[in-house]
Amino acid sequence: MDNSARIPMTVEKVVLTRPRGFCAGVDRAIDVVRLALQHYPGPIYVRREIVHNAHVVEELRGQGAIFVEELDEVPEGATVIFSAHGVSPEVVAQAKAKRLRAIDATCPLVTKVHNEAIRYARDGRTIFLIGHEGHDEVIGTRGEAPDRIVLVSSEAEVETLEVPDPDHVAVITQTTLSVDDTQGILDALKRRFPRLKAPHKDDICYATQNRQTAVKAMASAADLILVIGSDNSSNSNRLREVAEACGTAAHLIDDVSEIDPAWLQGPKVVGITSGASAPEHLVQELVAFFRGQGVQVVEEIEIIPEDVRFALPPELMAVRPRGAA
Repeated sequence: MDNSARIPMTVEKVVLTRPRGFCAGVDRAIDVVRLALQHYPGPIYVRREIVHNAHVVEELRGQGAIFVEELDEVPEGATVIFSAHGVSPEVVAQAKAKRLRAIDATCPLVTKVHNEAIRYARDGRTIFLIGHEGHDEVIGTRGEAPDRIVLVSSEAEVETLEVPDPDHVAVITQTTLSVDDTQGILDALKRRFPRLKAPHKDDICYATQNRQTAVKAMASAADLILVIGSDNSSNSNRLREVAEACGTAAHLIDDVSEIDPAWLQGPKVVGITSGASAPEHLVQELVAFFRGQGVQVVEEIEIIPEDVRFALPPELMAVRPRGAA
């Protein structure tokens, strides 16, 4: 779509929701790559996408980062960064075997889930992991105890689960899921396995929950919600699903170029949010598009304030910019 061309639309108002966009774990992961590029001799390799956003990956690639799928693409002795989604112990062992300087950019909230898996496995429990097959975070978490972790993706799957000892089970969760859908699966597990052990604190990350809460609040005031995020971003997809569950039409777009003009025929109020790995400049480009189309009313509503920061990995603390966490 030509973003500068005027198109017929019924939109009269745009509403932005806060919180939106980068969470503390994404900020930290991106800082890890940038600092490594500045302070370590290159080349700097990154295993998988540092966060699930095409624009972020391309920007860091332009700054010199080399993205690879697996460690066999990394020369011995080189520097490699593990993505925010976490890796399995097998990947850590591969890095050591190749004498790689490995910098772990795993989100601390994902690390928390890994530690829960390790603890439950040591206790001899079968562990139900609520999550999506094939997601990088799930792959890494399952690697902590592959013989004990059973992936559960729906309430229907709960009814078919068979475990060696139904009284010795536990549950952990991918951090980027829909709060409502996860609760349904968790309730089903508790009904089926009354002695189910769960973490003291919810595994779904604060940013995922806050952005979903904000979308629910915005859905009642918007006729259409546009979620900025990449197709492979779990938390971004969940935002679209949450909006639709509230009865509001919603679309996930990577950036303003993916808007279908047909979506803008009918809605008077458009809500805009972005996933936890989507840069703010993409939101502002979308707002500029609507202003360019003649929309004069742009409002921003803050549902939940956020002020969370995570410390950098130990390897980078000495080179952190002044004022960083």
